[in-house]
Amino acid sequence: MGQQIESLAEFVAATRWDDVPAPVRDWAKTVFLDTLGVILAGSERPEVKGLRDRLAPGAGSGATVYARGWPSQDPRTAALLNGVAGRAIELCEGLRLVSGQAAMQVLPAVLATGEQARRPGREIMAAFLLGYEIAGRLATGFTPRPLAHQNGQVSLLAATAAGARLRGLDAAGISRAMRIATVLVMTPSYTNAVAGATALNVAGGMSGYAGALAPDLALAGFEAQPDAIEESLGQLTGDGFSADRLLDDLGRSWQMTRNYMRLYACCNPIHPALDCLAAALAELRPKPEEVARIEVATYRFASVMKNPDPPNYFASKYSLPHAAAAMVVRGGAGFLQLDDSALADPVIAALRHKVQIAEDPAMSAVAPRLRPARVTVTLTDGRSASHARDSHRGDFSDHFSEAELRAKFRELAGTVLTADGVAAVEDAVNRIETWDSLDELPALCRKFGRTA
Repeated sequence: MGQQIESLAEFVAATRWDDVPAPVRDWAKTVFLDTLGVILAGSERPEVKGLRDRLAPGAGSGATVYARGWPSQDPRTAALLNGVAGRAIELCEGLRLVSGQAAMQVLPAVLATGEQARRPGREIMAAFLLGYEIAGRLATGFTPRPLAHQNGQVSLLAATAAGARLRGLDAAGISRAMRIATVLVMTPSYTNAVAGATALNVAGGMSGYAGALAPDLALAGFEAQPDAIEESLGQLTGDGFSADRLLDDLGRSWQMTRNYMRLYACCNPIHPALDCLAAALAELRPKPEEVARIEVATYRFASVMKNPDPPNYFASKYSLPHAAAAMVVRGGAGFLQLDDSALADPVIAALRHKVQIAEDPAMSAVAPRLRPARVTVTLTDGRSASHARDSHRGDFSDHFSEAELRAKFRELAGTVLTADGVAAVEDAVNRIETWDSLDELPALCRKFGRTA
């Protein structure tokens, strides 16, 4: 087995929460809170509710499903349901320079296994941060296949590392659990997104499921081949894998500090164009009927998200024409603006066909280091405004404020918690190091959960 993988497993097993620099610990709590909010709001999606209902008759116990009623399930099912919910509304954070939504795929496993094992808050946060670290480092060496979406791939192995730590496995056990988990790695396609195929979100949820299952397989005595991770990522699910840089600045440079956050409820590559559009609209202040056309130039990956007639709510999250039209009509592209009713709004539907999108090869040449866009809005009276950006807000040089991110959490969590409950959960996460066990979080949710 590769020494680099073994060294990563040792790092996961040995690193304590107090070993992590204070600014990184603070940021990890912000990412935890943000991800929890997305799970809570995503639990309200109809297909997520339907899945909970269908799995309920076989319900076990041991871990909380973060949804109305706060049911208890076996840890694997709870992690699956929480992961599917978190993927459903396209508002989770992600790795910046490599593809992946690490927090949303690691946290469900942490919540489920941490509750089952009754681990204290410090251990919960250490496992979350270290699982994220594994996701970022494996992704750095991984070359995914062109159509492969990163749900259920390197982050599934990372969720397993986090779950194995919380189950008390040592470095050798964490390595074995991760190698066992390679047989569970998913192969979802990006085509699912633009097609509105919510099956894509199941692949994300399976990361949490594997993170709860694979440690049990290791504890039960299952074995894995020594080079399972290298073979899986390099030859089976991916087009290549190099371990050369996996250990660079390990313990000094933290992957979670290199992430992006989002306030727009749609796929991240189209966010730079929406930032440009917002600036143009602020300058012109047009009514929807005054917009003659919206011209977008951007990099290749974003330019393909151009379907003006997305077939459903999920597909609308990957349609730049839809998000742009909603921003014109509703003043934003957040959770409330890009809801189900936006898809049926006739004013938004008409405006979607006035959005023209083209790839700019010069912009494609600097992606993903930068994610550029340029937007020109032209009105029926001939006035126009053009704005350009090198990347989206929330990226390296233009972070969202703590106040903005907490406002996002309050909006999302408020879908299933009372105002007092939102405040109580936020305060609890602020002091998560003091928790004796994860029981504090579901207890607050049950106390302050909305019933209607």
